[in-house]
Parts: sequence; C-alpha cells; structure tokens
Amino acid sequence: MTGDKGERALVTEWREILAIHARTACELDRELHQYGLGASDFEVLDVLASGDPQDGGLAFRVQELADRVHLSQSALSRLVARLEKDGLVERCICSEDRRGVRVAITDSGRDRYEQTRPVHRAVLERMLVQG
Repeated sequence: MTGDKGERALVTEWREILAIHARTACELDRELHQYGLGASDFEVLDVLASGDPQDGGLAFRVQELADRVHLSQSALSRLVARLEKDGLVERCICSEDRRGVRVAITDSGRDRYEQTRPVHRAVLERMLVQG
C-alpha cells in the first residue's frame, strides 16, 4: 500500500477492527454481568480452565496469564484478587521459584466457567461470525 489512499484504507481497516473489538467486549460484559463476571474475568477463567496439564498443570504464573489475556501485570493482579475474593481462583507459590506466584482455577471457578462458556461462545458467534 502506497500513497494517501493506501494509508487511509489501512487506517480505516484498523478502526473497523477496533470497533468490532469494542462492540464485542461490551456485549460480553453485558451478557456475563448476570453471572457476576466481565469479559476479562471470563478470559482469565477460560485460560485457566483450558491449561494443559502436560505444561505444568492448570496453574499459570501471573506474567504468563497476563500475556495470554492481554492485560498489564498490575491490572491482572487486581482482577485475580477480585476473582480470588469470589472464590473462583487461588494463588499459590511457584515450586520452581519461591518468589513467583501461580494462579489456578478453583472448583467454584470451573463451575462458573462451565456455566458461562456457552454464553460467551454465543456472543462470539453472534458478533464475529454472523457479524
């Protein structure tokens, strides 16, 4: 893409992506609110619930989790504290690095995740596939 026309097309495409993301995130927040979750809360539970036991189980270091859910480490720490207070996740010390913290989903968290996963997927289907 060269020239002003190509640049405008690129910027327009970027803004369309941002708009789709914003609309989808808002719809997820709206639909998940009745279950006491937001879109970011669900993303954390989704990553934790789908962790590979071959890769060290279903607990993730905070930085690994932050990278997967695209939040800063400080924002994720606040979110994890809220989920922990609600009994949906638990924090534990890393066995390989005593300074590190791992986050794991609890049984209650897994139940809430299983309850809300169909809602989440239906929103994605509605907003992204049929869009």
